[in-house]
Amino acid sequence: MTDDRNATLVHVSGRVQGVSFRIWTKTQAQRFGLTGWVRNEDDGSVTALIAGQDAAVSAMLKQFWNGPAGASVSNVVTEQASFDEVPSDFRITS
Repeated sequence: MTDDRNATLVHVSGRVQGVSFRIWTKTQAQRFGLTGWVRNEDDGSVTALIAGQDAAVSAMLKQFWNGPAGASVSNVVTEQASFDEVPSDFRITS
């Protein structure tokens, strides 16, 4: 991993399921040139793994606080992730 790239695991809670949050996340991630995945969790939250240039990851993290229309984000928690877990594209997983 070079110094200007980042892989981050993101846990988003609030009203984030049933509002197309995963589709919105994939669209935003592709817009920022990020790779990774997003999935719904059983507790009603959404988890995403995002990877790419530091500036793009930072911009995406700010976007998570807004979410798509209809979402109400109450918390965004991040942790460093390994690039070993990052796919070569961005996908919605189950």
